[in-house]
Amino acid sequence: MTKKKVEIETPEEEIKEEEQQEEKAEEQTAEEKLSAELAAQKEAYLRLAAEYDNFRKRTVKEKEESFTNAKSTVFADLLPVLDNFDRALATEDASLEDFKKGVEMTYTQFSEVFKNYGVETFGEPGDQFDPNIHNAVMHEDDESLEANVVKEVFQKGYKIKDKILRPAMVKVAN
Repeated sequence: MTKKKVEIETPEEEIKEEEQQEEKAEEQTAEEKLSAELAAQKEAYLRLAAEYDNFRKRTVKEKEESFTNAKSTVFADLLPVLDNFDRALATEDASLEDFKKGVEMTYTQFSEVFKNYGVETFGEPGDQFDPNIHNAVMHEDDESLEANVVKEVFQKGYKIKDKILRPAMVKVAN
């Protein structure tokens, strides 16, 4: 006869085994909680990324619309000037004096549109030369003027506030 060992569990061992099973169950519950929390955070992140992308696209669209609206406003204000040029060109029997007066009136109207949008001219003879706003295309020795003074203006400069639209093309005295 062979003897078989029969293991008999003590109540302490049963308690330890139950505790281990409970720990495993708690670990699984904690893992499930962490997985659920991670999934929620991932979903929140994806929603935030989508919202940001939509905001960026909407901002680009609004910027383009704003630019288009600004151009439309400016050109709508320039249309009456263009109409006056059309009228002047359509008039065949006008005298030179009348034609000149019409061009002067159209120029005044055009200048008013610029003024209304805050466009200012600069670059007058006698101004101090500034390479930031003037483009010196010629230099000339002139003892009647100080050095670096604008002697002649070939093309006026234009600016809106501090932004230079076009530098003035000038001749500078040395």
